[in-house]
Amino acid sequence: MLPRTRKVDTVAIIPARGGSKRLPGKNLLPIGGKPLIEWTIDAALNSNVLDLIVVSSDDEAILALASRKGVRVVTRPAELARDDSPTSEALLHALKELECEHIFPQTVMLLQPSSPLRASDDIVKSLAVMVEEKCNSVISVCEVDHSPLWCNTLDESKCMDSFISTDIKNKRSQDLPVFYRLNGAIYIATTEIYKKEKSFFVENSRAYIMSRARSVDIDTADDLRFAEFVMQRFG
Repeated sequence: MLPRTRKVDTVAIIPARGGSKRLPGKNLLPIGGKPLIEWTIDAALNSNVLDLIVVSSDDEAILALASRKGVRVVTRPAELARDDSPTSEALLHALKELECEHIFPQTVMLLQPSSPLRASDDIVKSLAVMVEEKCNSVISVCEVDHSPLWCNTLDESKCMDSFISTDIKNKRSQDLPVFYRLNGAIYIATTEIYKKEKSFFVENSRAYIMSRARSVDIDTADDLRFAEFVMQRFG
């Protein structure tokens, strides 16, 4: 008898290496009373729009925490958990492991644990964009703190004569166009296209705009402290 194939609409994959060069043990560091990765797991669980949540890690403590939370775990090989290992390799490995269990998701969502302030509501709304816009991918962004039009490079002389273009010099900041940046919180794509392109940056893609307050990306100890401040300040 052939194994039963299980098709699911959306799988969320949370890649969480045990190592971190700039912030050792980052994914298990405490923030707001619980390990960093737990914020992302809880947001995914509480969204109630995901058919399957998977944590991919090479770290036994992270895998054990994920198992206690009731989500599926995938043990990532050491060669896919180096400092220079692309996140795409972890996602493709997790998808392949699911296929070995005859699980074939239609849509894949990447939720990085370094974005603890991403809310369940953001997961729900970003997935809604994917459905309503009938697009191939959705990527979260937020408004930049300062317009890049006020930025430039400097040579050794540090001369500022042409630092800002003439048509920008006398404009107020509120009169400049709004720029957005990637915030690393949410990436969604159809599984078929992601496996083919190995990227979320594909044709027919849309942005999901998040607030700057929810867009803190944990990379350093200062980021961790700032995120905790935002949690305490805004709840």
